[in-house]
Amino acid sequence: MDEHRTHTAVAVADADPAPVLLTVEEAARCLRIGRTTCFALIRSGELESIDIGRLRRVPADAPAAYLARRRAAQKAA
Repeated sequence: MDEHRTHTAVAVADADPAPVLLTVEEAARCLRIGRTTCFALIRSGELESIDIGRLRRVPADAPAAYLARRRAAQKAA
């Protein structure tokens, strides 16, 4: 029994945690839009992103926040 628990604990510890940041391509896939459209949303400020050196990354919660704002705006219209 202890051997099983140890094996399970190791398996859980080795699992990759959920990403905190997404590439623009990953964010685009989350939203089911193209890379160019995703960059346009970032440029316009509609989709949050940050620079890390020369890299552009999207916080993992930003696509859901963008979608929530779009849904709220659509309901208000």
